[in-house]
Amino acid sequence: MTLIKSISGIRGTIGGKVGEGLSPLDVVKFASAYGTWLQQESNAKKLTIVIGRDARISGSIVNNLVISSLRSLGINVIDLGLSTTPTVEMAVTMEKAHGGIIITASHNPKQWNALKLLNGAGEFISGEEGEKVLKIAEEESFDFAEVDHLGKLTENNDYIQKHIEAVLNLPYVDIEAIKKADFSIVVDAVNSTGGIAVPLLLDALGVKKVTGIHCEPTGIFAHNPEPLPAHLTDLSEAIVEQKADLGITVDPDVDRLAMVCEDGTMFGEEYTLVAVADFVLAQKGGATVSNLSSTRALRDVTEKHGHDYYASAVGEVNVVEKMKAVNAVIGGEGNGGVILPELHYGRDALVGIALFLTHLANKKMKVTELRDSYPKYIISKNKLQLTPETNVDKVLVEMADKYSKQEVDSTDGVKIYFEKEWVHLRKSNTEPIIRIYAESTDNTKADQLAKDIMQEIETII
Repeated sequence: MTLIKSISGIRGTIGGKVGEGLSPLDVVKFASAYGTWLQQESNAKKLTIVIGRDARISGSIVNNLVISSLRSLGINVIDLGLSTTPTVEMAVTMEKAHGGIIITASHNPKQWNALKLLNGAGEFISGEEGEKVLKIAEEESFDFAEVDHLGKLTENNDYIQKHIEAVLNLPYVDIEAIKKADFSIVVDAVNSTGGIAVPLLLDALGVKKVTGIHCEPTGIFAHNPEPLPAHLTDLSEAIVEQKADLGITVDPDVDRLAMVCEDGTMFGEEYTLVAVADFVLAQKGGATVSNLSSTRALRDVTEKHGHDYYASAVGEVNVVEKMKAVNAVIGGEGNGGVILPELHYGRDALVGIALFLTHLANKKMKVTELRDSYPKYIISKNKLQLTPETNVDKVLVEMADKYSKQEVDSTDGVKIYFEKEWVHLRKSNTEPIIRIYAESTDNTKADQLAKDIMQEIETII
């Protein structure tokens, strides 16, 4: 059993003893800490918090515990029920709420659940804010409301539709072009809330030929829910069998998006943002942002359009912070996360789908042809096990010094650039390992680059 308390929320496996898994007592304590922190930060007499959940089996139980905890603090709650992470983020601002909680463990397997915490802007709370929440939880310094001042509960099931309408109203989305393209699409929503939201979006976009697999929001995931190639064999086979134009898959809370080509091969999760950014940059110039572990292809595409690319530290909060700082027109992460500021500052698979389909319709290409139109890079992901005594920070400094003649970025670990290749070294905060990500133009070169760097680290140690 696992329980992880971090600055971004609380995450754990269902079952087990208090403090060892995500028990009901842990849920109540952390929800109460978050509500207490909001009360301390706000001047409002009465707070409102929006909550929503993915379709996990444990979701309704955790949902009820969170609602009861917040109402017991005297906070009003708007419950969106089965929803998506980006939908909850948008609902916070639309409702002028003071915060939000998304009950989802994202791409983790079905035994996991989590509370993701939002501020009043519908964005994930900062590291500093998260530390305050953790401190309140540790001290259990809650002050619950008297019976006449308990919070009220309002249920609202309209927000997925409101989210879709906001996407359709974007100037980039061309419904007529998508209709005319007459796409045949297979959707794999891993039996979570994407099975509700994605078909509704496609219908609104005028896509009539839609085949759903694993689209019942039962929370019983048909395969590992992380949208990686090894987990998408059912989708690949269905695309080929149906002779579909493409496949779409999302993770359980619908903030990550991956496409599959008409021949069943992967478009590449890293390239979701690249393709969508290429489209947006052609319509509206400006900077782009992704994290340091994302593909170089976004930088290449951005510079092709004559604009500047910026890298942030890993983590959605860091990407959003950098996007605001450079006034980026689009950004995100290489895990299929697309952030379009004109809609909201959060990863959003629904806006990613609408932009991708408009782009594909305008290009009049097959998905394989679109993929092949972009610079080809492959990322090799590795980790090096260390002893607890190893001074990881010292190792990273020595590696940066060794390659000081190269372009080196020390924003988050150490990233070293070599012409069209790079290697990114990051230490883990929870275990004695260094993560080594290397990118090159093919698998062999990427693997060899990572291997060479790992040998150099072992020599230093």
